Amino acid sequence: MEKIRRALTGISGVPVTPYKADGSVDIVKLSSLITRLADARVHNLMAAGNTGEFFTLTMDEVRSVHAATIKAAAGQSLVSAAVGRSLTEAKALARDAIAEGADAIMGHHPMDPFAGPSYQARYFLELADASTIPVIAYVRSDTFSIADFRKLALHPNIAGIKFASGNLMLLAEVIRATADAPAIWVCGLAEGWAPAFYAMGARGFTSGLVNVFPERSHAIHQALEKGDYAAARALIDDIAGFEALRTKYLNGANVTVVKEALGMLGTDVGPVRVPGVESLTEAERADLRVIIDNVVEKGRTA
Repeated sequence: MEKIRRALTGISGVPVTPYKADGSVDIVKLSSLITRLADARVHNLMAAGNTGEFFTLTMDEVRSVHAATIKAAAGQSLVSAAVGRSLTEAKALARDAIAEGADAIMGHHPMDPFAGPSYQARYFLELADASTIPVIAYVRSDTFSIADFRKLALHPNIAGIKFASGNLMLLAEVIRATADAPAIWVCGLAEGWAPAFYAMGARGFTSGLVNVFPERSHAIHQALEKGDYAAARALIDDIAGFEALRTKYLNGANVTVVKEALGMLGTDVGPVRVPGVESLTEAERADLRVIIDNVVEKGRTA
């Protein structure tokens, strides 16, 4: 458990899922990407997370992504296998990921349109009860009560809560209310939000940028761990446009931007599956190119 909690205070990278020309998952390219991220010493890899297009993958594809990530990481990075959809499916995916050698389970927020907030919290609690390795709760809502958050943070098998809401006052309140709990509160909104989350008492952050520029993610993390907010902000300034592009179309371009950036750097990982935005416009692509070139140039002169 402590190993997982330490990793959560670092970078939780969410790898994209590459596709072949026929639209199937490209395990060879995925393995190559995971090896690169593990070699870059990304602390925790969340296999089949949202940046990995979890909700467009079949259950068998999710299992394949888990297995390939665990194998390619080769112990250099911890692997948290993302599970979700119905609680029955989530538990089954978790069992299979555990058998493959996953270090932790990351439970996606239950997205049922008729879900009650306290029962969404219960979803995570039951997943943690059923798992024989630590669980990370990915909360994408600010509707949970403080009591619900306390139940999550105090559960002996929940290593941390990936908090993915911009409600910073709620984050501050739940961190105060769970000061007696060992669970780690993680910024679930990537590098751009990380300074504010750190200021509220969270540690670590999730990242899609890490697919493209892991060294930039590491530099931001190191600055935040030192409490050097000015340095962190300066590093984030260069990639702020990247993150802003990802929020377009109600976040529909989130994965698209990452995949197209990889393509610009010579790694074609295929398009995003529908209902994600399949490709950027020419104007958006031009904006992304400027951002990528700027970061690459600063990396050369650093």
